[in-house]
This record gives sequence, C-alpha cells and structure tokens, in this order.
Amino acid sequence: MKQGNLLIVHGGAPTAVINSSLYGAVTEAKKHPEVEKVLGAVGGTGGMLKENFCDLSAVPEERLKLLLQTPASAIGTSRDALEPEHYAAMAEICRKHNIRWVLFNGGNGSMDACGKLFKACVAAGVDVRVVGIPKTVDNDIAVTDHAPGFGSAARFIAGVTSEISQDVRSLPIHVSVIEAMGRNAGWVTAASALARTGSGDGPDLIYLPERPFNEEEFLEKVGDLYRKKGGVVVVASEGLTGLDGKPIVEPIFQVGRATYYGDVSAHLANLVIKKLGIKARSEKPGISNRASIAFQSETDRDEAVLVGGEAARAALAGENGVMVGLRRAPGPVYRVETFLIPVEQVMLYERKMPDEFISADGCDVTDAFVEWCRPLIGSPLRQFITFKPTL
Repeated sequence: MKQGNLLIVHGGAPTAVINSSLYGAVTEAKKHPEVEKVLGAVGGTGGMLKENFCDLSAVPEERLKLLLQTPASAIGTSRDALEPEHYAAMAEICRKHNIRWVLFNGGNGSMDACGKLFKACVAAGVDVRVVGIPKTVDNDIAVTDHAPGFGSAARFIAGVTSEISQDVRSLPIHVSVIEAMGRNAGWVTAASALARTGSGDGPDLIYLPERPFNEEEFLEKVGDLYRKKGGVVVVASEGLTGLDGKPIVEPIFQVGRATYYGDVSAHLANLVIKKLGIKARSEKPGISNRASIAFQSETDRDEAVLVGGEAARAALAGENGVMVGLRRAPGPVYRVETFLIPVEQVMLYERKMPDEFISADGCDVTDAFVEWCRPLIGSPLRQFITFKPTL
C-alpha cells in the first residue's frame, strides 16, 4: 500500500472541542501503517501555504490526551482570504511533502476551502483525499443535525443565563441583557432557554436574528415584565436586525465575510434606561462563549472525537470531497450516527433556526427546540435553590 503523510488543518473560529476532533483524527490515523506522519498545519491555511507543519504523530499519548481539555486550537487556525492560485499552491505543497490525505476542520468557510482544495488537487493530478470535519459554535452548517462546538457553546450560554437569572431574581431592580454569539443564526441564543427550571428563572425574552427586531414591542414587553417581576432577563443575538433588515447597531467594521458589530446588549440596555427609566445592565460574554472548558459539554467533546476519527477513516478508505455529518439514531435514547455529505452541499451555506423552533411572537423558542437541544449540552446544569415565591 502506498504510504504518505496525513495533514490536519483548522479553519475559522476555535471552539471548546476543536482539539477533541484533532485528538480523534490523530489517534485514528496512527492506527494505519500507510500513514508515515500525522502533520498539523500551524496557523491554518496560512500555515499550510508557508509549509509550517508540526509532527503530531510524535507527540506522546499522555500529552496528546490534553487536547481533550484544551480550548481553542492547539495548532492554530486562520481566516485567510484565499484565491484560486492559493489552492493550486496547496495542491503542489501536498505533492512536495507526500501528503496523501488532508482533513479540514471548520465551519462553512472551511468547508468551502475543503471543497476548493479537493477540486484543485483533481485539476493538478495530485493524488490527495480531502475530507471535512464539521466545527462551529453557531451550528449553521447545512445537512448535519448539529456540529461539534455548538453543544459546549449552548451549555455555556444556558449556564451563564441561569446564574445571572438567579442574581436578578434575588435583587429584582433592573433588566439584564445578555448578548450571545450567532450573527445570522440564532442557535446559541436559543440555547439560553435551557436555563429555565420552571420556577420563574431563566430568560424572560429571547431575540433571534431569524426574526426582525421591533424596538417598540421590545420596550413594551420589557416594561410589562418589569412591572410584574421587578427583574427581567433578556438574551439577544449579536446579529439582530430591525424591520428594515439593517443591523440594530451599525457595524463598526466590515471586510469580506467578516463583520464587526457594535454591542447589541449595551444598545438594548441603553434603550431600557433612556426610554423606560429602568435600571439596566448589559452582559457580553464574547469569546468566552466558545472558549470555556469549564462549560465544555461531554457529549460535545465525545462527538468531536467521533467525527475526527471518522474523517480520518473515510480519507484513508479513499473517500474524497466529503464532510462527516451527524444524524440522530431512532429511539427514545439520544444517540448519533455518522454519515458522509458531499462537500458542495455545505460550502458557505448557512443553516438558520427553522420556524418550528421559534415561538409565534418571535421572542422565544418552542418546546420542540428545547427537546432537540437538551441532549447536546451533556449533563444537567447545576441546580439552585430559592425561598422567594415563583412569579
């Protein structure tokens, strides 16, 4: 059997479990004698173009296992703007370094790069198998039921919302607005609903980017809730748009696909203060929403290992131009199966929250979403106690 090297490339924003997929891919690849070395591109596609590789197969197992509890990307990632000539150069780099298998771990943009490298290698006559590993906190990759990275981000926002709601309930004198990740898709924002225990805690209002934001209705709902409860908890997506389709907070900076928005939570809190005369605070967890190992979901971690290993197996079995997906197995007990998706079906396609997961009034989620999401965050959140009456 022809021998060669296997290369792993990380792309886009890191997560709490991207290194778990790296662990799964490395440990699986090391089982195959045809793999001489398992290489990591240090710094994503930019590192690959610079031929900056590290030998992951030489790392002792006791150190390699640290990947399972290390946030972000141990080999580094990137958001490089790539042109056709870059993919042609990558194909030649694969030829030069006897790289016969490439695994791309990332979201929509990385799957686009995965597909383009696959085509470039075919066009150049370079014998390379290219397979994608799904990764995104936003959970917006098409076809797959969900993607590793989301479960931990969902657990984080649910846990943080739960803790903040306890604070607001104990001293109900203000409105707390929490800003969640997810510019165009509201999956993470929606997961804050898992903070509810049925005793009046958790978010009172949830605002998703899939529905236009109505400032007048928002202020009316917040005012009514404040008069009833005293303290109000709102969770809002960083990418909210108004009735005119424009962001409710003007972007600070934009280049290509990257948009840097102003603080939605601060904007909404200021609206409450100025127009309702109610004390309000804004909370923006930001990067901690995707980097927190303290809130890492064990389900998310295990599934990340699973798809990493399956991607290596698929590539070594000769699969090409595909991404590993997850689907739920039938039955009352949560379980997933892997399957392969043609990469062109997931290149730069954003999957948003479906209507059946969004409440009729557009400022909450349905029970169907909660049931769908709950297994992904892993073990139950911490339980709290209160002696105050439920409102």
